[in-house]
This record gives sequence, structure tokens and C-alpha cells, in this order.
Amino acid sequence: MRMAAASDTIYSLSSGGLPSGVAVIRISGSLALSVCASLCGGPVIPRLATLRTIRSRNGELLDQGLVLSFPAPASFTGEDCVELQIHGGRAVVGRVLDELGDIPFFRHAEAGEFSRRALANGKLDLLEIEGLADLLSAETDMQRRLASEHARGDVSQLYQSWARRLTHARAMIEAELDFADEDDVPGSVGASIWRDMTHLKAEIEHHLDGAKAGAIIRDGYRVVISGPPNAGKSSLLNALAKQDIAIVTDIAGTTRDVLSVDISLAGFAVKLFDTAGLRETSDVVEQEGIRRARRIQADADLILCLSDTPDGFLIPDNPHGDVLKVATKIDISAGSWDRSGAHIFISVETQDGLQTLLEALVERFPKRAAGEVLALPSRRRHADHLRQCATALNSAIETIDLDIQSELLRQSSDALGRITGRVDVEDLLDVIFSEFCIGK
Repeated sequence: MRMAAASDTIYSLSSGGLPSGVAVIRISGSLALSVCASLCGGPVIPRLATLRTIRSRNGELLDQGLVLSFPAPASFTGEDCVELQIHGGRAVVGRVLDELGDIPFFRHAEAGEFSRRALANGKLDLLEIEGLADLLSAETDMQRRLASEHARGDVSQLYQSWARRLTHARAMIEAELDFADEDDVPGSVGASIWRDMTHLKAEIEHHLDGAKAGAIIRDGYRVVISGPPNAGKSSLLNALAKQDIAIVTDIAGTTRDVLSVDISLAGFAVKLFDTAGLRETSDVVEQEGIRRARRIQADADLILCLSDTPDGFLIPDNPHGDVLKVATKIDISAGSWDRSGAHIFISVETQDGLQTLLEALVERFPKRAAGEVLALPSRRRHADHLRQCATALNSAIETIDLDIQSELLRQSSDALGRITGRVDVEDLLDVIFSEFCIGK
């Protein structure tokens, strides 16, 4: 079996699952345009959809469909590309793919290989590619908006503008170091350069303030439903999800593991977690469920502490996120409650208070996501590199040695470059592209 080579022409089904009304097969590489001649009856006009009969190299009729060609470099990958839009039956698609696989130096694409070639050919940077991956997996409107900002290069342009300012500052410092005796070199770069660097540090730190909002939009707002046994946790999960996810009984300890469901609320993805009832128990399985409940509480953005009695709230120590005390079953216990005893009063049975609870969730969503533009860091690695950039920049501002300042500005610039893939990111590529489907 021949080893895969970077010079191979690659192909793959790039549309959705089969069967479908139309299937799109993408081909990219130096031999891509030869497909038009060998299988489609001759070349086609670039970027003009052309109806062609697709035949095997032995003349067997395979299908009839639209053929588009995109000569390099004006294509998604920067290479010669061809797209075959054919009927989406499994037999049709399988037969065309088999025919392509029999052509010398053609092979099936690996996961994310089209996008990886786009990166290698300078058509996209790493930030845009991550945005494209997030756009393909977006399930809510906020996720779509955030991913679009990254995929179309808006955030990359912001980082590139910062990188240019850092490069300019380094150039001025190097000029002062190397040509201090020349009349046309300013005696000091401090007045203008360091004023701009101070402004830049403030811009980066303000941008970093949106990292939590970006992570919540991309990964979801994590809400843990907690409380003692039979407080109504599973019933609330089912009510918010509008489906029977958790088993509901009057038997204490029914829920023994963490159950989760995703819902969309005000454009955000909300991850709801139902947990085991918190109590002292000798049951080994239930003990493990309680341990997992406490562990997931530690990462929650919001903990809903449920109780059906005024003295039943189990508030965690030093919670990572916000805490809401929710009084449950008020249809049968309203008389026993002081209205100051909980933040929200609900009854799953009568639906009382559920809308108030949902509104309380929406109020806690990131305010930075309310604007038209979502130029926010969306991944932990983005935030990590931005912090490294800001830290090095701050150190450069505080020191007075020009040689050290120049080196610190280089470190700051390199940290920005690692976000877009311009500096030292080879070890990240396999991880990032593994998130892609085969045809992308």
C-alpha cells in the first residue's frame, strides 16, 4: 500500500450524510482538473456550474451532475479544486469515490486535510480555521455569531494590527540601539512608542475580559441542579428540557450519576446537570454519585440549590460560580415559606415560577455578548497566549534597558503569532484538525 504524500490529489464527500438529494464531492490537488477530462467529458469553464455526464475511465455511466472547477490559487485550499454535485444515493456516491480512488496519485482525504492545505497555502490562518470548525458545529445563534467573527478573519485582523504596532515599536528600539550616533535617528523612542504600548496593553487586557464570555458562548453555560434527595432536581431537569431525561420517583437516591442535557436559551447553549441527592449514605454507588455531584459543582457557572423545605438548602463552600436558592414544590408547601427564604419559588407540577427561573438564567449570561460584534477569545489557548502577550508587554513597559525591552516585545509578538499560527504551532495542528469532518 502506497504511503500518503502531501503532493497527492485528495478527494472526499464534503456534504452531509447519505442518502441525500445532492452530494458534493470535493477534489483538491495538482491533478484535480484532470478529473474533468477523464471522467466528465472534458474541461469546464472555471467557476461556472456545468451539467455533465460522469463516466468511469472504461466508459461506464456513473451519474449526471454539476461540475465546477476552481483553478489555483483562487480556491479554498489554494490548489486546483473540482467539485462534483451528484445525486446523493449511497451507491452513486460510493461508485464515484471508488473511481476516484483508482486514479494514480489520488487518495481519500484525511480529517481536516482540505483546511490544513488552506493553512499551508496561506488561504486561512489558524484562528480562521478554528472559527470554521466552530461554525460547522454551532448549535445556537450566539455560537454561530462568535464562530463567524473568527472564520471570516475579523479577530485575526485585530491581532495582526496589534502585531504591527509591536513590530513598529521593536524597529524603533533597534534603530536607537544600532544607530544612536546618527542625526536622523530620534534620541529617545519613549515618548511616542511607550505611550502607544501602554494603550495597546490596555486594549489587550480589555479584550481578555471577554474570554469568559467567549468560552461560555462556545462551550455552553453550565448549570448544576443540586440539593438533598427528593428536592425536585430531576423533575426540574425534565421540565426545563421539556422531555423525560431523568427518572423521577419518591424513592430517595434514585439519581446516582450526573445526567446532562443541552438546551438553547436566548441564543446561548445551556448545559443542565442533574446530580445525585446530597446526604450521608453507606451505599457505595450513591457515595460515588455524590462525589461526582460535588466535583461538577466546582466547575459550574451557576448552581441551582434546590430545597422543598426552608431549612434544607445545602450551599457549597466557596462555589466557583453563582448560586441561586430555589424553593420547590410550592404548590404543596407555600405556607411554610418566608418569601426571603429563597431567591426563586417554583412548582414543576403547576409550572409556577419556571419562567422566572429562566429569566434569572438569561440575566446571568455574559453582557459582553449583547453587542453586534463578538470579537472575543473563544478558546483557552487564545486566552493563554493573550495573557502571555500582555505580561511580556507590561514587563517591557516597566523596564528601562532597551535590549531587554526589545526582547520582551519580541516575546509579546510571538505570543500573538501563536494564536494565528504564524509562530511555533506545529504541535497544535494535529489536535485542531482532528476536530474536522473528513470532507473539510
